[in-house]
Amino acid sequence: MAMTMTQKILAAHAGLESVKPGQLIMADLDEVLGNDITTPVAINEFEKAGFDSVYDNEKINIVLDHFVPNKDIKAAMQSKACRDFSKKHDIKNFFDVGKMGIEHALLPEQGIVTAGDCIIGADSHTCTYGALGAFSTGVGSTDMAAGMATGKAWFKVPSAIKVNLIGKLQPYVSGKDVILHLIGMIGVDGALYKSLEFSGEGVSSLSMDDRLCICNMAIEAGAKNGIFEVDDITIDYLKDRSQREYTIYKADEDAEYEKEITINLSRLVPTVSYPHLPENTHPASENKIKVDQVVIGSCTNGRMEDMEAAYQILKGRQIASDVRVIIIPATMQIYKECIQKGYTEAFIDAGCVVSTPTCGPCLGGYMGILAENEVCISTTNRNFVGRMGHISSSIYLASPYTAAASALTGYITDPRSIGE
Repeated sequence: MAMTMTQKILAAHAGLESVKPGQLIMADLDEVLGNDITTPVAINEFEKAGFDSVYDNEKINIVLDHFVPNKDIKAAMQSKACRDFSKKHDIKNFFDVGKMGIEHALLPEQGIVTAGDCIIGADSHTCTYGALGAFSTGVGSTDMAAGMATGKAWFKVPSAIKVNLIGKLQPYVSGKDVILHLIGMIGVDGALYKSLEFSGEGVSSLSMDDRLCICNMAIEAGAKNGIFEVDDITIDYLKDRSQREYTIYKADEDAEYEKEITINLSRLVPTVSYPHLPENTHPASENKIKVDQVVIGSCTNGRMEDMEAAYQILKGRQIASDVRVIIIPATMQIYKECIQKGYTEAFIDAGCVVSTPTCGPCLGGYMGILAENEVCISTTNRNFVGRMGHISSSIYLASPYTAAASALTGYITDPRSIGE
């Protein structure tokens, strides 16, 4: 039976020759992930079920990133629970303050996740790792607990949507604009429990950071996962990074898809999602909307190319006097590289604040909460009501180019009008 990339990975991990959409399977897991919010709940379920050991202490990843450095007593207690559990079970991939990063940037960077993997994480944006040619998806904390104990998880095999990419991105347009455009086309439930499978000649023009951003937001279209076919760019990324041997799965030529969508990358423009859903997309040039705050970072856009994009726009310039700009490198390695390359100094000179790696304001955590009726343009992934603070505040989602350009003018701005 012909299969998609996702279906082949699931079949292999279930020990089956083939699978079909809708089939229920039990699959072996290569990695299990949790953070400082979801892991304490998983620990409670793990212990409540009577488990006394983990299936593999080298395949469980606990990353403290949402409320760290701890913002209050509750956050401190959650982190302590993670520390105690990790010490008790000798969890090798435990990442704490000073050595951590935002989980979905950190695990690819460290080579913990790789091509052909089957991965679950108690965080909805675990779908990020599909950029490496892996099947990865978000689960609840109870599933995380079971995964830590058994190394297995139940799945319903998803049907697929094929996204055929052609052309090449133009200057000041990035992977964030690609995924916002796609979500604008199909809606926040347009790929509900389906696999978004990206292929086509245009893939070769996308960097790994572009692909990681695109797969990160597959969940914003309702997808079970997003996945890119493995090519030379993927292999080059994995070559000196992957901690394990990897497997490349390619879709069969006659694989079945529920639908096929073609996106011409050459025609895309800087795009912004207006409140209060990612599907509410508009060209960045459409309206001059005043902004109070700019956030550049998150598991979506806190990688090195995102920092470079912000630097390209902000270097030697000053942000608007009534705008607050928060820049958050996604990992300590990226943070350090920003310092070495002079980006951090340029950001500070422009009037920005540069944070230690953390999810921070993305989920309304801290360090950037919005007040009543304030407007933020952000490189994060969700713009729901009250997501970043007061229920009357508004979040506009955009690429680092667009966010940085908006920081300079004080209103939503097409970065092509700023240039270098």
